[in-house]
Amino acid sequence: MSTAAAAPARTGQVLADLLPASRVRDIALVAGGAVLTGLAAQVSVPVPGSPVPVTGQTLAVLLVGTALGAGRGFLSLALYALAGMAGVPWFAQGTSGATAPSFGYILGMILAATVVGALARRGADRTALRTVGAMLLGEAIIYAVGVPYLALATGMSASAAIAAGLVPFLVGDAVKAALAMGALPTAWKLLDR
Repeated sequence: MSTAAAAPARTGQVLADLLPASRVRDIALVAGGAVLTGLAAQVSVPVPGSPVPVTGQTLAVLLVGTALGAGRGFLSLALYALAGMAGVPWFAQGTSGATAPSFGYILGMILAATVVGALARRGADRTALRTVGAMLLGEAIIYAVGVPYLALATGMSASAAIAAGLVPFLVGDAVKAALAMGALPTAWKLLDR
């Protein structure tokens, strides 16, 4: 038997799958992902001229989706959104509810976590290049939902919504993708030892 055959199978797994399987594990991971996202949303810097602040929320969402996989990532972000809509003050800047012009980004985050989770199950978090691709796709999904919602909620034109709800965040999102690009493949390398 070769040493390659003796190595643990990782294909089709996400990082969360490496923990002992149980319903309690899955519940804890889903709740933990929602809490992590809520905490990261509190790292918030207002952007002049935009109703949308820069937050740590996007990075948390993409890491949660990637680490938990599509199903648990979806449930985690859905829990985050539903609890925030019900009044838990863990959206950006300690807000809650579904009336903020930035709520569309939260809806986009649910979809993004699901997509990057599905990509991670196919190995998109194993190398730096694939990880950055998955993260950028996840961020694009968030904007694809958030920016039109921002335009509708505020009455902005499409170009004004892009200027206020996309352009100021591109550099920060590139930094977030770079952080994930380093963290996720490194975690897999450490776990494969």
